[in-house]
Amino acid sequence: MKAHHDQHFLIDPHATQRIADLAEVKGKRVLEIGPGNGALTSALLQRGAIVYAVELDGRLCEGLHTIFSEEIAQGQLTVQQGDATRCDLPPFEMVVSNLPYSASSKITFRLLKIGFEEAVLMYQSEFADRMVAPAGTKNCGRLSIMVQTYAVVQQCFKLPPNCFSPKPQVHSTVVKIFPRQHPLFPINDRDRYADVVRALFSHRRKTVRNCLKGSGGMLDPEWVRRMIVTLPEEILKSRPEELYLEDFATISNVA
Repeated sequence: MKAHHDQHFLIDPHATQRIADLAEVKGKRVLEIGPGNGALTSALLQRGAIVYAVELDGRLCEGLHTIFSEEIAQGQLTVQQGDATRCDLPPFEMVVSNLPYSASSKITFRLLKIGFEEAVLMYQSEFADRMVAPAGTKNCGRLSIMVQTYAVVQQCFKLPPNCFSPKPQVHSTVVKIFPRQHPLFPINDRDRYADVVRALFSHRRKTVRNCLKGSGGMLDPEWVRRMIVTLPEEILKSRPEELYLEDFATISNVA
C-alpha cells in the first residue's frame, strides 16, 4: 500500500515491537490513528488489544479490511474511515499511534480534551522536543504549555528516517503521555485557558500586555480590559515565553 496524506509507514519490525511493548494493551480499547499498512495494528492485536483504527485514506482502509478480515469479523479490530482531527471517535482507553506530522498538534490537543489512560505516540522529533520544553524557556510555546498543563510527557526513543517508507526528512520520537488527574494549578475555564495561551503565543515576542491588547477576536475585549487592570505588572511586562504554568492559570482565571 502506498502512503498518502503525509503518512510515513513504519517498516522496521524491531521498532514496531518496541512501540507496542511500551504499554500494557491486553484487553484494552486502543485507538490507533493513521494505521496505514497495519504494521503497528498487527503488533497491538498480537498483544491482545481491542483496536479501533481511524484512517483518512479510503484505499488504505480497504487494504486493512483485507489484511485483517478475520480480526474484524471477531470484533478485535474496527476500521473507521475519517479525519481524526474532526470525526467522531469510538470509545477508547488508550492511544497508540504513529501520527501524521501535519496533524500532530490538532490531534494531540483533541486527545487531551477527550481524555485517556495512557498514550504512546510517535512525532517528528522537533515536535516532541517542543512538547517537553520547560515553561519559562525560549523553546517553550503553545504546545509546551497546553500539553504540560494537562499531562506528563516521557520521551522514550528516537527513530531514524530509514525506519519508514517513504523516508521522512527528519527523525521521529516516540513518547508516552500520562494525563494529570488535575492541572498543576487550578483552571476555572479550560476553553478560556486555551484561548489565552493561543492568544499570547500568537505574538510571543511582545509583552503580555501588548499580546492581550492585540488579541483580536480570540479574547473578549471587555475581559481583556479587566485583565490588564487586575494582573500584576510583573506578568504584564513579561513575554509569553518567560511565563510559568501558574502565570497562564492566573491570567485565565481573572473574573
